[in-house]
Amino acid sequence: MKQPLDALLEELKSAQMPQQESLYLLSHLDAEDVAQVRDVWPNLPVEMRQHLVTLFAGIAEADFEVDFGAIFRIGLEDTDAQVRTTAVEGLWEDQDVHLVPPLIERLYDEATSVRAAAAMSLGRFVLLGEMGKTRPDPFSQAYEALLTTCQNTAELYEVRRRALESLSYVDTEDVVALIHAAYEAPQEKMRVSAVFAMGHSADTRWATHVKQELLSPNPELRYEAARACGELQLSDTVAELEELTEDVDLEVQEAALWALGQVGGDKARQILLYCCESDCEATRTAAEAALDELEFLHGDLSSLFDRLAREPGQGSSVNDEG
Repeated sequence: MKQPLDALLEELKSAQMPQQESLYLLSHLDAEDVAQVRDVWPNLPVEMRQHLVTLFAGIAEADFEVDFGAIFRIGLEDTDAQVRTTAVEGLWEDQDVHLVPPLIERLYDEATSVRAAAAMSLGRFVLLGEMGKTRPDPFSQAYEALLTTCQNTAELYEVRRRALESLSYVDTEDVVALIHAAYEAPQEKMRVSAVFAMGHSADTRWATHVKQELLSPNPELRYEAARACGELQLSDTVAELEELTEDVDLEVQEAALWALGQVGGDKARQILLYCCESDCEATRTAAEAALDELEFLHGDLSSLFDRLAREPGQGSSVNDEG
């Protein structure tokens, strides 16, 4: 084991929180180092484990070059539910199919937060399977486990709705039935997840429901409905989306702007150009990103590159998502 890492582990064992800079030593661990950390980790105070795994998740979200995957995998087996939950969340970009079995195991965790996090995390493997980017077995395992969870009426609805969101990429009769049932459920959070699933399904059979929720008094439903309009390319909702660009809820505004970029068309472009002149910085930023998406998806790329070249501090990338 490398000497700096050895010193860091000794510091941790003494229950001293090290400087954040030294935590980068726990990134990209090799097999020998993982074994050493695995020996130390369970004996750390629970508050320290909670703080560390939260720090690792935050660092990983801000810096794509780090890899704390080994720590998060150790955290999956932690005795503390908060650590297990954060560990699942920390693996959100990891596409290693070997994660599917342990995540399925966490679907049966005693803690609701862990089960819900696992249900969300398995969704990326369902999507990868639908895109043909992973082997059939991990996809089938993830799909069947999520389907069982979503159909289990004894399970808490918070977990079931997260399972539905992860299943929404799959076009099967079972999933369609689950979306219908969730949309009719008495819990409004289930309806929010149903509209989320409608958008991710890429199936315009849900267009009527999605349009209806653009007028919902619940901002969460308006947000998901606006996103779904963009995902489903509902070009006849531009007028409603324009109204939502002035919604009382800023997140709904930003969802409507994003959707306009996805839908495209001259009217959507005019709305986005107008919003690019807004006094609100968040609105301007969202409108500019949506306009970039519109030009990339539907427009003349030369005009996009010209505009980016004129903007100070802008590079040549057009891959930012609105």
